[in-house]
Amino acid sequence: MNNFSAVSSLLDNDFYKFTMQNAVIKLFPFAKVKYKFINRGQHSFPKDFSKILRENLNKMAYLKLSNEERVFLEKNCPYLDSSYLNFLNKYQYNPKEVNIFQKGENIQMYIEGLWSNVILWEVPLMAIMSELYYKLTGADKKISEKKITNITKEKLEKYKKLKVKIGEYGTRRRFSYRVHKIVLKTLINEGDSFFIGSSNVHFSHIFSIKPIGTQGHEWIMFHASKYGFNIADRIAMENWLNIYRGKLGIALSDTYTSPIFFKNFNKKLSNLFKGVRHDSGDPISFAKETIKHYKKFNINPIKKKIIFSDNLNPYKVSCISSFCKKKISACFGIGTNFTNDIGFPSMNMVIKMVKALPEEGKKWISVVKLSNVKEKSTGKKNMIFSAKKILRI
Repeated sequence: MNNFSAVSSLLDNDFYKFTMQNAVIKLFPFAKVKYKFINRGQHSFPKDFSKILRENLNKMAYLKLSNEERVFLEKNCPYLDSSYLNFLNKYQYNPKEVNIFQKGENIQMYIEGLWSNVILWEVPLMAIMSELYYKLTGADKKISEKKITNITKEKLEKYKKLKVKIGEYGTRRRFSYRVHKIVLKTLINEGDSFFIGSSNVHFSHIFSIKPIGTQGHEWIMFHASKYGFNIADRIAMENWLNIYRGKLGIALSDTYTSPIFFKNFNKKLSNLFKGVRHDSGDPISFAKETIKHYKKFNINPIKKKIIFSDNLNPYKVSCISSFCKKKISACFGIGTNFTNDIGFPSMNMVIKMVKALPEEGKKWISVVKLSNVKEKSTGKKNMIFSAKKILRI
């Protein structure tokens, strides 16, 4: 087990972590944050899990951006400028930023430090935890490449019939690195023109495809700690535009519920952003609301897009695409259903920002995510109550 290594490249991470890191360095270079591991699925972790996890984290300190990887980013992501790529060239994971505790079958984990440094931990950490969990419970010994390929092909056939655009978003809760690679290879070989890419930058490099993604909830959660709940969405979007000048123009819609997002998504932003991402709540209701919102500003919804990314499978995609047809462009980011659907229950866990220190010398502020569904909300109960009161939810 000591030879086990689930992450072997600095780029084995979701693309939006790098795009956010670039923006953080430029706008909030001295901000500090704290993240917490949340075991939503109440998984029981095997004995010595934290010890083996720690060994893996320590190995990550040796990961470096290769020249070949830098060239890939320069060619495929021109909006990541040379100052950021120079930063990434020197970047190293610091395992001291991660504190792990195991008591019986429970794991507690916190990550703390400069936001520009610790932002990259979340996704590879979860990928390691997921793979390690299946290895230590013996599940990984029973899977053949043929089985993984066939399961993926079966889904692809359904998506082909629906004629929908799909992307792969499944790094954080993948069954294993090996399964992820086989799934992606199948998607690329069999996906024809409707497979739009992967959020994983390392695999995008290996398979010579463009990585996909924009920003995550933490981007808006941090803005709430600095500017307040009411205008967090708007300032987060404006800052994003200032950094990327219209590139990576998909706005995330549910950090403080969609109604609050749409209040912030004014005419200027609605025009400048190419579309929105849906990540919680009823997708059809959200599509209706989005179409109504664009029409209010005399914007033709068919020229805009919604990227759906909430726990998707072929049935859900079928329902959503059927509704959106000829009304608004729809794309689908499919995660765990691609990378961890091989006969074992998938893990339900997240790592979320819980505190922020926007400026040195100020107090740490508890941050929350409200989401469109109660189960996906995160943060201290009193802060969630306070945020709902301020936002009149």
